[in-house]
Amino acid sequence: MLHDVVPTGARVPSSARVWGYWAGGKDFYETDRVVGDVCRELAPQINIVARASRAFAERAVSVLAGELGVRQFLDVGPGLPGTVNTHEVAQRIAPDTRVVYADHDPHVVMHLLTWHHSTPEGAVDSFHADLREPGPLLDTASRTLDFARPVALVLTSVLGHLPDDEALAAVRKVTAALCPGSFLVHCDATDTSLNLQVAHACYDATGALPYTLRSAERIARFYDGLTLLEPGIVSCPLWRPTPAPACPLPTDLYGGVARISGGPHMKGIV
Repeated sequence: MLHDVVPTGARVPSSARVWGYWAGGKDFYETDRVVGDVCRELAPQINIVARASRAFAERAVSVLAGELGVRQFLDVGPGLPGTVNTHEVAQRIAPDTRVVYADHDPHVVMHLLTWHHSTPEGAVDSFHADLREPGPLLDTASRTLDFARPVALVLTSVLGHLPDDEALAAVRKVTAALCPGSFLVHCDATDTSLNLQVAHACYDATGALPYTLRSAERIARFYDGLTLLEPGIVSCPLWRPTPAPACPLPTDLYGGVARISGGPHMKGIV
């Protein structure tokens, strides 16, 4: 379907720009808009999914920086800057927070370097890295972060770009490098709606970086050995909504926040 509407010779759509378009961003090319519109016609909830991902990340970072006192964040695959970003949320609560962004897309890194500025008390760094190569990623991040102290690893809507075995290996290698008291913040789109599956199949056919929709049970594997914070692994609008609506509506995006502590693994998917 998309081959019929994307002009021959047009630039390959970017996952970051298409996702940003769905989330309400302004930095995209015509090809990205066309792909985004076709996918949205097939799955109208795709905008809600994209915006729910960013809203979940904002709430999770607020809880970690506020209630739990985390002062270091490693945000891998953040995509293009949005209206509210990890360092802004964290440094608003604690100005001395240190935040590192790492992304495999040079276009994204350029924007991160241009738009992300730290408070004088804290620090913000951005660099090019591949989650599948955790060694170089962690080495570069150590310029800004102290891995002897707790770090929150933020992986929002990024693991879908990796096959199961690579995604699991990446999560386990990076979390293994973090000290006890660190956290994992994660969410990804799910295969819970047929129309979203069709939309993503069309998206994958464009030549853009493919994205794998997973069941909630497959997503839960990323948390093996970690201690989930309440309410566990849930559809993201249900994760500590603020202000708490009477009946928050779930969507095709699941995730949670977990402590890296060696404690018992809380099971259960809501």
